[in-house]
Amino acid sequence: MAQVEGRANETESAVKNAWQMKAMDANRYATKKTIAQGMLDIALLTANASQLKYILQVGEQHQFYKLMLILISLSIVMQILSGVLSLSLSLLRDCRMHQPEFHQSANVINHVRTGFAFFTTMVNLFISAFDSRLPPIQGDILNDVN
Repeated sequence: MAQVEGRANETESAVKNAWQMKAMDANRYATKKTIAQGMLDIALLTANASQLKYILQVGEQHQFYKLMLILISLSIVMQILSGVLSLSLSLLRDCRMHQPEFHQSANVINHVRTGFAFFTTMVNLFISAFDSRLPPIQGDILNDVN
C-alpha cells in the first residue's frame, strides 16, 4: 500500500511540475514582446530615414517628390512622438502609478500612443504605394517587350 501511495505522489508531483513548466511566464512574454516591438520601431525609423535620403538625393525629378517628402517627414515625426509618449508612460508607471489619480492620464497616453502607431502605419502604407523604386508589375514588363 505504501508503494502505491509513493507512486501516486511521484506521478502527481511529475504532473504538477510539467504543468508549471508549460505555464506561460507573463513577465518573460511581456519583456520579449517589448523588445521585439522596439526592434520593429527602430527598423521602421531606419527605413524611413533611408527613404528620406533617397527622396532628397533624387530631388524634384521624383514624380511625387513633395508628397513623399511630406509623408516621410510626417511618419518620422509621429514615430518620435510615439517614442516620447512611451517614455513618459514608462516614467509615469515607475513613479506614480501607485496613485489612483494617475491611472486616467496613463490610459489617455496609452490610447494616444496607439493612435500614433496606427496613423504611422497608414502613412507608411501610402509611402510604399508612391515609392517609385519598387519593381514594375509583371504585366508592365510584358507590355514593354512587345
